[in-house]
Amino acid sequence: MATRALSAPRRAVTTKADRRLFRPRPAGQAGPPLKVFSYAVTIIVGLICSLPFFYILSTSLKEQQLLFTYPPVWIPTHIYWGNYSGLLGSTPFVRWVFNTLLVASTVTVIKVFFDSMAGYAFAKLKFPFKNVLFIIVILTMMIPFSAILIPLYLTVVNLNILNTYLALILPPLANPIGIFLMRGFIEALPSDLENAARLDGVSEFGIYRRIIVPLVRPGLVVLAVLTFLTQYNSFLWPLVAVNDQSMQLITTGLATQRSVWQVNYGIFSAGSVMALVPIIVFFLLLQKQFIAASLAGALKQ
Repeated sequence: MATRALSAPRRAVTTKADRRLFRPRPAGQAGPPLKVFSYAVTIIVGLICSLPFFYILSTSLKEQQLLFTYPPVWIPTHIYWGNYSGLLGSTPFVRWVFNTLLVASTVTVIKVFFDSMAGYAFAKLKFPFKNVLFIIVILTMMIPFSAILIPLYLTVVNLNILNTYLALILPPLANPIGIFLMRGFIEALPSDLENAARLDGVSEFGIYRRIIVPLVRPGLVVLAVLTFLTQYNSFLWPLVAVNDQSMQLITTGLATQRSVWQVNYGIFSAGSVMALVPIIVFFLLLQKQFIAASLAGALKQ
C-alpha cells in the first residue's frame, strides 16, 4: 500500500508532462519540439542534397590548376568564366541542347498521348485477350534495353539527319511503364460518367478526350515529368546510335570531350551546370501539378 501511495503522485506528474508536450493538436499543426525537429531534419537533408551541385558549380568557376589543390578551395576567390566560354566555343553545345530538347519533348508528347489511350483501353474497354495482352506488355518490362541494342544498331547504320532523329525517338516509345501507370490511374475512376456518355452516343475517343483526360490530368503530368527526365538523361542508346558529333545529345556530347590522357573537369562541370538549366525550368513549370499528382494517391478516399 505504501508503494502504491508513493508511486501514484509520480505517475500523475509524468502524465501531466506528457499531456503538455504531446497533447492533441488541430490537423496541420505540430508542437514546438516536433516543429524544431522537422525544420532541423529538412535543413540538414537539403544541405546534403545540394552539396554535389554547389561542388560542381564551384568547380566550373575555377581554373584548371586550382582543381587539384589541397586543401580544396570550395569558394574560389576569382571567378573564372573560361570553362563556359571554352565549352561554347570549342563544342556544338547549343546544338546538343537543341537535339536533347527536341528528342525528349517529342518522346514525351507521343508517349503521354498513346500511353494514356492504351491505359484507357486496358482499364475500361472490353476486348478479346485483354488480360493476356496486358501481361505480355508487362513482361516486356523485364527485357533489358541493352539486349536489343545490336538489332537496333543494325537498323540505323549510315543515317542522315532526319533518320537520326527518328532513331533517337522511336526506340524509347516502346517502354511500357507509361501504359502500366496510366492504367492504374484510369482504372480507379468511376464508370458512371463514361457509361452516361455512351448512352448519349459519344464515341470512345470522345469519352477519352472529354472525360478521361481531364480526370487523369495529374497522372499525365507525372508521366510527362518522368518520361522527359528519363529521355533527357538517356546515354546508352544515343551513344550507340549516333556517330556524328553535331547530332549528339548533351550526355553523349559531354562524354566525347574526354580524351585518353587528360580530362578537363572544369569543362565537364560547366556542361553539367548548363545541362541542369532546362531540367530546373521544366520542373518549376510543372511543380504544383507534379506535387498534387504525387499526393493524389495518398489523399484518395
